[in-house]
Amino acid sequence: MDVDIWTMVTIGSLALLVGGSLAPLETLGWWAGWYGRRGDELALAKPMVTEEPGQKRHFLVFLTGVHSVSGETFAKREQSLLRELRARFPGSVVVEVFPYSVTNRALTGQRVFAWFWRWALSMKLSKRTLSGIAGMVINLRNLWQVAVSTDKRYGPLYNQGSAELILGALVGAGYRVGSGMPVTLIGYSGGGQVAVGAGGHLAQMLNCQVRVISLGGVMSSDPGLMGIHKLFHLVGRRDVVERLSYVFFPGRWPFFRHSHWNQARSAGRISRIDMGPMDHTGPGGYLDSNSRLADSRTYLEATVDVIAGIVGEAEEVAET
Repeated sequence: MDVDIWTMVTIGSLALLVGGSLAPLETLGWWAGWYGRRGDELALAKPMVTEEPGQKRHFLVFLTGVHSVSGETFAKREQSLLRELRARFPGSVVVEVFPYSVTNRALTGQRVFAWFWRWALSMKLSKRTLSGIAGMVINLRNLWQVAVSTDKRYGPLYNQGSAELILGALVGAGYRVGSGMPVTLIGYSGGGQVAVGAGGHLAQMLNCQVRVISLGGVMSSDPGLMGIHKLFHLVGRRDVVERLSYVFFPGRWPFFRHSHWNQARSAGRISRIDMGPMDHTGPGGYLDSNSRLADSRTYLEATVDVIAGIVGEAEEVAET
């Protein structure tokens, strides 16, 4: 049964207001142990004693954009990126993590409003008249979680929770804590902020180099920048979303010299990579397999090439 647009707008607005007011509560509940004991992920992470033959050379963790509702992306362009990465790096492990919940609960899973998110997702995928509004509601809900990650009060808790979540996923994929095996976090859009925020905590937990690849990342001047090995910030010239994030986070402005962002940049921890005429998402975006650069590569191929260069450097470190 179709729902008229004003009903959708009303429900969506109420959901956003409730979502905004409750956004930090999941993080606080996780910290208090309401959703399972804190440290369960760490209990799985037993130190490595001996190396086994055929050990993987590198681990890549993909943190999806704000359009997602779970750890397994439904976006075809993101799926294409992951297929390309797995084909390009057969000696590496590629892991997906949902970055907008410290408890790793899908929006459509065991939640009070799961029914609403299932309906919004089905509406978005239906490509009907209201699909754009449904997609916007999902995006804005996840943006609230990005805001929690940047918040000085709740951010440290959220980012530590995200780091432990990533650690659990890595251990589940075969990572051996104590091996020193490098890890690369690939954060797309809002996933860039979570990758930076969690990266410093993760580096301490694993005692290894953690690189962050920001794919048009929406990021603040996060303290996590001081704990990661390096941030590679991929930016397209038509990416308006990334430009807006720069405006909204003054700590990234050059005249705040003592901000975490500018300290990391001065220390050589941030490398900005020009991706040419690419947009944030959709046709013309970083993952578009139809648009082409002047050298005939598709935007997706060019993006994978840049990521390959970064991962190749990390694998060289792992072999030395």
